[in-house]
Amino acid sequence: MRIDILTLFPDMFQGPFSESIIKRAQEKGCVEIHCHNIRDYSTNKHKKVDDYAFSGGAGMVMSIEPIAILIEKLKAQRDYDQIIYTTPDGQTLNQGISNQLSLSGNLMILCGHYKGVDQRVRDHYITMELSIGDYVLTGGELAAAVITDSVVRLIPGVISDETSALTDSFQDGLLAPPVYTRPADYKGWKVPDILLSGDTKKVEQWKEQQAFERTRQRRPDLLK
Repeated sequence: MRIDILTLFPDMFQGPFSESIIKRAQEKGCVEIHCHNIRDYSTNKHKKVDDYAFSGGAGMVMSIEPIAILIEKLKAQRDYDQIIYTTPDGQTLNQGISNQLSLSGNLMILCGHYKGVDQRVRDHYITMELSIGDYVLTGGELAAAVITDSVVRLIPGVISDETSALTDSFQDGLLAPPVYTRPADYKGWKVPDILLSGDTKKVEQWKEQQAFERTRQRRPDLLK
C-alpha cells in the first residue's frame, strides 16, 4: 500500500511514523508513506496557502490552487482508491471503515486546517471525508496519523500475529474482553480460574460473555 499525505506541517508526522509498528511496516515494505508539503505547490511568491473567505467571517480558508496542483500531480502518477479529507463534519472513523481502507492499494489524505478548505476541493477531488470524533483539533494532521495507524496495522504482514487484529474491540461489533498475564496471583488479586483451566471451549465462552457484558455496560449503542 502507498499513502500520500497532503499537509501544511509534514514534520508533525516524523514521530508517529518513525516508531513502533508503523516504522516496522515501512521497513518491511508493507506500506509506503509520503508526506507532501502543500506550500511547495503555492504559486504565491510568499508561499501563501490561505485567504479570507468570501462574504467575510472569522478565520482563514485553505486556497484551492496549491491543493489542486498537488492532487492532480499525484493522480497523474497513479490511481487512488480513496482521496480522504480530514474534517470535523466528516463521517466518524470506525473499525469497519479501517477494514475497508486496509484493502486499498493507494490512499491520499488531505489534512484540513484553519477554517477548512475551499469547498471546490471537496466537491471535485475528495471521495471520502473522515472525522475521528466530535471535537475540533488545530489541524487534520493528528487525524491523518490516526487514520493511517488504524489502516496500516491491518495490512497482512504488519502485525506478527495477524489473528490479534481480528480479535480487537469493534471487529465483531463488541468491545474486547478483559485480559490477564502472569503472575496468576498478585497481592491477592487473582486471575479468573477459568483462564487457568485449559478448557479452550469454556474459555472462549467466557470471553464471549465478558465481551458482551462489557459492551452492554460501556457501549450499549453498539448492541443496537
